[in-house]
Amino acid sequence: MIDALVVVAYFIAIFSIGLYAGRKQDSLEDYALGNRSLPWWAILASIIAAEISAATFLGTPGEGFVLRNFAYAQLGIGAILGRIIVGKLFLKPYYDYKVVSIYEYLEKRFGITTRRWASVTFLISRVLASGVRLYFAGILLVIAYMFIIGQESASPLETVLIYIGALTFITVVTSIYTTLGGLKAVVWTDVLQASILIIAVATTILLLFFSIKGESSFVDTFHNICNIIGDTTNNPCGVNNLQPGKVFDFGISGEGFITDLRNILSSEYTLWTAFLGATFLAMATHGTDQDMVQRMLAAKDSKTGTRAVILSGIVDIPVVLIFLVCGMLVFVYYSTDGMELPRNAAGQVEQMKIFPYFIIHHLPSGIRGLLVAALLATAMGSLSTALNALATTATRDWYRDVFNPAASEQQLLRAVRWLTVAFAVLLIVVGAISAWYVVMNPGARILPIALGIFGYTYGSLLGVFLLGMLTRGRGNDFGNVLAMLAGFAAVITLEILGSKEMITPIAFPWRVTIGTIVTFAVGSCFATPKECIARRAEH
Repeated sequence: MIDALVVVAYFIAIFSIGLYAGRKQDSLEDYALGNRSLPWWAILASIIAAEISAATFLGTPGEGFVLRNFAYAQLGIGAILGRIIVGKLFLKPYYDYKVVSIYEYLEKRFGITTRRWASVTFLISRVLASGVRLYFAGILLVIAYMFIIGQESASPLETVLIYIGALTFITVVTSIYTTLGGLKAVVWTDVLQASILIIAVATTILLLFFSIKGESSFVDTFHNICNIIGDTTNNPCGVNNLQPGKVFDFGISGEGFITDLRNILSSEYTLWTAFLGATFLAMATHGTDQDMVQRMLAAKDSKTGTRAVILSGIVDIPVVLIFLVCGMLVFVYYSTDGMELPRNAAGQVEQMKIFPYFIIHHLPSGIRGLLVAALLATAMGSLSTALNALATTATRDWYRDVFNPAASEQQLLRAVRWLTVAFAVLLIVVGAISAWYVVMNPGARILPIALGIFGYTYGSLLGVFLLGMLTRGRGNDFGNVLAMLAGFAAVITLEILGSKEMITPIAFPWRVTIGTIVTFAVGSCFATPKECIARRAEH
């Protein structure tokens, strides 16, 4: 009962914010950018809330549980470096050109074809990535539903249907307040959602610590926790080369340059990945993705947006550390309490279900409701931003410029709201397919898919944006299309060769780096038309 009241209170709060924020919207720019009047700290909270998707909420504690180290957090180095570059290099041109969709910049720099290709690349990538990530949001709700009806499992068909119901519920609720309130509703609900998230996870950490502590002193408890975490003989997830406590890894074995290069490119968590791969990844996700940039454009000027995006990178590190610590403490709790781990039909530990299973089966009433609300907050926060960005891009780049150039502001406002609903349906379909695939293939690892989708296409996006911002006279429509296709083809080719074990598989942070370099190099071979250079000089 207490859990239900907590969740109901959360829904009342977000609907109230959505309705209030939706007042006095008279144009597409009001809907998409909140009249460029949002404070930096609200934008910062919104960026954090959007980044912490349900995949992060469940996956990061799972990483802490399975690996019992902080290696994942070192990617935060690149996250900060990439956002500094975004703030200093990307935002000012966006503000100078007064864009609503960031792909308008590419039209003014190169031409309409480059804008169209970049826009459709974003739309397809974001629908697939957000749809797959939506599946993760259903995991906790499905476990909660099974807990409520007193069942441990259901048939595959029943499980898929439960997932579809959960995903539909989350998406419908999110699309309602997003459609009504636009970006203002997204940002201010994100502030609430980020606050709930941090409070819920911090509360869980304290609860776990004191449940482990018992009658021991704080010092003895801390030593006991460290000993259990560092015990490599206790390896229920069967991780090869388990290294508890590891923070930094150079990926260098001393067996020669080629071997070391293979180790670096195939590893997700090394310092090379942190300083290079993660930097390119952050530039792509925060500089060329309408989802993220749209918040920064809601600030009054580029300096305010820059402050928000750079500080969000700094805040990211303690947030990730909190999630990892939570997963490690769940491992200690499991080790001392004999908690049964969730396993699939093949008997393998399901990493993504460890934390939600713990929430539903081992947290007290009230705290459990707070964690359920926190998961809904993370899922709805990232989903609302995706819906808003998808609808804004489709309206600005396609509906207005292709299908209805003479559209009034009221027509654009209606269009962006209907497109929000349309994209909500698309995301439900992708999420349902993802759920069906995982249920029917118990051994499938969908987390790398969710995290890696951007790697296939965002290198092409970043390469063409960097071509526009770092050069004065290189790149044109024809060359940019070839360059983007070349970047995409390079990543796909390496992925196929890696899957066939013909070469070392490339880790997802490096895909963006490789795609960017190839796109930039090919695009640089073509000269920019003189009229485009003159247009840029005006700004």
